[in-house]
Amino acid sequence: MSVGADRLLTADVAGHPLEHAALPADDVLEGTPTAAVTTLAEVGGTGVGLWEMTVGTARDTEVDEVFVVLAGRGTVTFEDGSVIDLVPGVAVRLRAGDRTTWVVTETLRKIWVA
Repeated sequence: MSVGADRLLTADVAGHPLEHAALPADDVLEGTPTAAVTTLAEVGGTGVGLWEMTVGTARDTEVDEVFVVLAGRGTVTFEDGSVIDLVPGVAVRLRAGDRTTWVVTETLRKIWVA
C-alpha cells in the first residue's frame, strides 16, 4: 500500500530534522539553549508542527497552543507559580499571553497544535 505524499507529514516525529537557532539573549536565563520549530501542516487555519529546545533555561510569551511532549525532560513554570513537569506523553494547554519559564534538562521535543 502506498501513502500519498500529501498525507504523510513525517515518517518519524522523533527524528524529523530541525534547524536550531540561538534564542534571543534577553530570553535566556541560564546556559546557551537553542530552539527549532517547523510547521508540518495547516488544517482549517490551525498549525501542527514540531518544536525542540536544547538544555538551558529561557522565558517565553505563549500563543494559544496544545502540545504533547515526545522526548526529553524539563519543566514549564507559569507566572502564577504553577509548574508542569515535562516528560514524554505529557499533554499541556498554553494560553495566549502566558508568560512562562522553560527549564530543559534533556533536549525537549514536542508536537504542537496552534
